[in-house]
Amino acid sequence: MRVVIAGGTGFIGRHLSAGLLANGDEVIVLSRSATADPVPVGVRVVLWDPAAEVGAWSSALQGAGAVINLAGTSIGSRRWTRRRMDQILASRLRGTRAIVKAMGRLPAADRPPVLLNASGIDYYGDRGEEMVNEQSGAGGSFLAHVCQQWEAAALEAEPLGTRVVLMRTALVFGREAAAFRLMVLPFRTFAGGPLGNGSQWFTWIQIEDLVGLYRLALDREAVRGPLNAVAPDLRRQRQVAAEIGRALHRPSVVPAPAPLLRLALGKQADLLLHGRRANSRAAELGYQFRLGDLPAALQGSL
Repeated sequence: MRVVIAGGTGFIGRHLSAGLLANGDEVIVLSRSATADPVPVGVRVVLWDPAAEVGAWSSALQGAGAVINLAGTSIGSRRWTRRRMDQILASRLRGTRAIVKAMGRLPAADRPPVLLNASGIDYYGDRGEEMVNEQSGAGGSFLAHVCQQWEAAALEAEPLGTRVVLMRTALVFGREAAAFRLMVLPFRTFAGGPLGNGSQWFTWIQIEDLVGLYRLALDREAVRGPLNAVAPDLRRQRQVAAEIGRALHRPSVVPAPAPLLRLALGKQADLLLHGRRANSRAAELGYQFRLGDLPAALQGSL
């Protein structure tokens, strides 16, 4: 299968590319920068500009077996000013709409039969003790709003005859994962502990299982619509903090009070203080998690 990955030079994209190559697939990565992070050997990189309707990038879609769309501005690298929040949303909509339009210009027989579009578990917002699944409604937070619009843009490919899967992804564990490394950094410096009151439910997934779920969604034609990419071992944030401390042989008793996080991060503190008790239909689809246990996932990621 020839798989085209938009935004494939980041952490998730590089691991996906490596997994697809190991499976014997051909991988083409669409990148907006010629100086982006290196991709695995064997991956072909094609420059793309979502504002340009035609070009080498749109030609790469013709006859592809699948498109994976990961493109979008990082949500964690800068403070959420109004301008930054606009960029987070606009970058996702611009790239997704460009891909769907390019697919629509292709002859029906040459259109990719499946689009796997990234999304976030933040779709559900802050849900407290409520158990949510793929059929649950959207939340009211900023990121929930972003996910709703992002998914709606991807679903525009369905009338073209393309199967669309929406990968609602939790925080990803992995050695090179920037968000994960930032999360464990305070523990390495003996300053780790609960975030806020620590009672919020914490959703996560190890990178090997995220790649596995993308593979499942590629191969199983019955998979369509939302798929929660979350590990089954759900814990409250203070329990996760304790496990990180045990894994690193560090204390996990230094709290970060919610008012302090709000003062330092503004609305971006939602990333740390919001929680949702989410499960996934992955098991019903026959997926067996490799690192679905929190201690094992941490050992495989630190």
